[in-house]
Amino acid sequence: MTTSDPPLAERMRPKKLLDLLGQEHLTGPGCVLQKAILNQEIPSMILWGPPGVGKTTVALLIEISLKRPFYILSAISSGVKEVRDIIEKAKNLKGAILFIDEIHRFNKGQQDALLGAVEKGIITLIGATTENPSFEIISALLSRCQVFLLKPLEDRHLLQLLNSALQTDQWLRDKQVSVSQTGALLRLSGGDARKFLNIIELSASVISENENLVITDESVMNITQQRISLYDKAGDQHYDIISAFIKSIRGSDPNGAVYWLARMISGGEDVKFIARRMLILASEDIGNSNPTALVIANNTFQAVHIIGYPEARIILSQCAIYLACSSKSNSSYKAINEAQALTLEKGDLPVPLHLRNAPTKLMESEGYGKGYKYSHNYYDNFSFQEYLPEALSGTQFYFPGDNSRELEFRRVLRNLWKDKYEY
Repeated sequence: MTTSDPPLAERMRPKKLLDLLGQEHLTGPGCVLQKAILNQEIPSMILWGPPGVGKTTVALLIEISLKRPFYILSAISSGVKEVRDIIEKAKNLKGAILFIDEIHRFNKGQQDALLGAVEKGIITLIGATTENPSFEIISALLSRCQVFLLKPLEDRHLLQLLNSALQTDQWLRDKQVSVSQTGALLRLSGGDARKFLNIIELSASVISENENLVITDESVMNITQQRISLYDKAGDQHYDIISAFIKSIRGSDPNGAVYWLARMISGGEDVKFIARRMLILASEDIGNSNPTALVIANNTFQAVHIIGYPEARIILSQCAIYLACSSKSNSSYKAINEAQALTLEKGDLPVPLHLRNAPTKLMESEGYGKGYKYSHNYYDNFSFQEYLPEALSGTQFYFPGDNSRELEFRRVLRNLWKDKYEY
């Protein structure tokens, strides 16, 4: 494979509608999109779904199947002029199709430019979006389009895609790539076929020949972590001193804090960098044991933007000493770490239907919001219901710290949730 070759995800793009994985509710035999394409009569449509599930592929397969004039625009790089140019060309053609990727990035004026041509049938619009069209597409345009919801790919679809790639892609076959473990691939891809194939391709590119080109969970995680590490190494040259500064504040030593602060100031460290690190610490190491710490750190960050050196040293010193003398708690930091770790392990679990917002008829028909209990309608402004995905019911991330403020949190939460959580 050379640098000019298309990536694996592009090489594996389906050539037939029935080969598209995970969207059988739309593209399977007898389903709405499949029937529309067979009848050569597709409506203007919005393809709504997360990244890497086949929105662009559906549009390209429609082009192949219908063999009509087909235009592609990206909403990132195109505007009203490009839209009007295509509409003008389409007036002299029959059945022209305009595909706009990331159509949610078009503003109201840009979307308005499409209205007349869609309404008169000059173009058939296919828009792809990862955002809720009820909010991102103007109502006049949305009313003229059929919305098709594409789903995240399940593990079985991704494994099917993996087997197909290993068997049919010439580059993978030439390198004799094999995959012995798929857990990390599935977790990191999160139902995104493009990301899934990109990780496979990256893994196959960096594994040395003496490793027999076997992709494992360990090799996948090592490769992704190496990328993060390379990025981190390009950061600040005074890592050791900023580390000592932060650890002094965390350890409640104002003397150590101001000493290392003085060292950084003398070395010409960026004033905003120092203030930014204290802003992070105020939440990570103090958190809800003293919420005022975050307010002071944020005000410090804003102030040093205005003041600058040399006077900013006084503001930095005041903040550092306050943070060092404050009570400490990392319960919020630990909670988000636990939640992120579980997210990585379990993947993108669906939001329970009763917690989803349903401001439109489209979403209401999908069952969004059904059974939700509005807390303020209940005694003590609390209703006992599930707020986590079903697979995580009862999982606890937040454990209040042993400080006066969070002990009050503990009392309130214990009274509300009874035996559901260990408060």
